[in-house]
Amino acid sequence: MTPTRTVILASRNRGKAREFERLLESAFHVGLLPSEVELPEETGRTFAENALLKAEAVFAALGGKSAVLADDSGLEVAALGGRPGVFSARYAGETAADEDNVNKLLGELAGEPAREARFVCALCLLLPAGADVATGSPRRIEAEGFSEGAIVAAPRGTDGFGYDPVFQPAGWTITLAEADPRAKDLVSHRGAAARALLDRLASAKEAHGGS
Repeated sequence: MTPTRTVILASRNRGKAREFERLLESAFHVGLLPSEVELPEETGRTFAENALLKAEAVFAALGGKSAVLADDSGLEVAALGGRPGVFSARYAGETAADEDNVNKLLGELAGEPAREARFVCALCLLLPAGADVATGSPRRIEAEGFSEGAIVAAPRGTDGFGYDPVFQPAGWTITLAEADPRAKDLVSHRGAAARALLDRLASAKEAHGGS
């Protein structure tokens, strides 16, 4: 059944939008951020803090009338002390393309035998239907997801984005960018976070009498 409710993704990344459309298809249609809405500077120290910053800014910009989903995600590499972390999207500079970030990462790992890494995704969903009458605050639901793996020596695959071409999930022999999208969803950090979010959304509905 096609969901009737739309959630606005606090991002203009079409790759992310396609993933969340698949992952949340049972509950939401995912809409891209309107061009006139500006995203805030990501000043949080954690993925969760940045997701909340973006969700609150977009929710306010849309007048508090639209459901908003914000994602902040990135790659943590053990040999680099957890870098690039919250700076994953701009690791090679504020205007860096995915290829630039991947090249910088591979350059820093050149000759490094320990290549363990994990993807992290933090989600923040704000729902106007649960707004507090007195304060106008939206109902907030948060979730996190993780994907363990390793960084391969060179990019492989064309179906992913970001660091997908160099991330090989634990137990796999291919990268995320070489995988079928549905197979990727089963092991990806966004897949794990989305499933956790849907579980919490269902629990919140039960707590509110199905509203």
